[in-house]
Amino acid sequence: MDYASLIEKRRERFAAVEVLITDPDLFSDQKKASEIMQEHRRLKKLLDMWEVLGTAKTNLIENQELAKEDDPEMVEMAEMEIPDLEATIEDLSEKIQYALLPRDANEDRDALVEIRAGAGGDEASLFVGEVMNMYERYCTSRGWKLTHLESSPSDVGGFKEVVLKVTGEEVFRYLKYESGVHRVQRVPATETQGRIHTSTITVAVLPEAEEVDIELKKEDLHIQATRSGGSGGQHVNTTDSCVQITHLPTGLQVKCQDGRSQTQNRELGLQIMRAKLYEAKVREESEKYSAQRKSLIGSGDRSEKIRTYNFPQSRVTDHRINFTSHNMDGILNGQLGEITENLMKEEMEQRLADAGME
Repeated sequence: MDYASLIEKRRERFAAVEVLITDPDLFSDQKKASEIMQEHRRLKKLLDMWEVLGTAKTNLIENQELAKEDDPEMVEMAEMEIPDLEATIEDLSEKIQYALLPRDANEDRDALVEIRAGAGGDEASLFVGEVMNMYERYCTSRGWKLTHLESSPSDVGGFKEVVLKVTGEEVFRYLKYESGVHRVQRVPATETQGRIHTSTITVAVLPEAEEVDIELKKEDLHIQATRSGGSGGQHVNTTDSCVQITHLPTGLQVKCQDGRSQTQNRELGLQIMRAKLYEAKVREESEKYSAQRKSLIGSGDRSEKIRTYNFPQSRVTDHRINFTSHNMDGILNGQLGEITENLMKEEMEQRLADAGME
């Protein structure tokens, strides 16, 4: 498919955005200014890739012609460059295709990540801590900021539940694939006969919602202060500052105790509640829009088993795309790039097919 006409439209839009960002009045509205600056960065990146792609295609044609020459030295030099140019063209073509797709408005949002122990008792709670550490290292590698909003430690040094906030560039775009059931298979330290146990945890990645997305009416909320629970730990503030918020129309509850004060916990709790309600709203709209939406990679269904971590075989398998890696140590140290890239590629192929852009 020839994307030249689509690129020309993006070029016209980029020129218009360039004019907008020179207007001092734009920055009186911080939300709008942020959106315009993000759009400017995306368009510039797309147009830069298009220019590099054009240069690579030209160089490839020239090298293919030189490879037909009679000069052996010239032919050798040309043939050496051809594979790299072909790889560059393939890579840029995929990235440009993705950039031209209709954009998911949530991709640029920050995210809240909830990690909860499922089946498996103590083993599950220990794995919650390991997955939390995995995400911390992944966020560091991407230059994102990770903040602990809420946690409930277990008696064995793990966590029954953890809520994290991740801020940075395109956070939700990359983290959304983590939603679902993560299964761990290994021999627990307390197992005397060497039997492998299977435990599960659930991960939910929610796009952060703003007040303009979800209005929390005072009459719809029941907010009460309670005493913090749990066995203590680095993320727990055991005081009377714990806040529990109930959204009366839906029955959703949020409990927040990791902040330094009751006021801070109230604000954190409202932030989490807003994200939960926004996720439910987006999911409902997506289901109305298309039944096929459920089949997309990264659908966010937290009841779906998405990944298995098999310690005896040092194997991590993502079941959505039948992808297996034996780099378990690297993955648990935050090296999620290879898995995420394969998931993104699969989703892009599905979206391209739906958009008729294959």
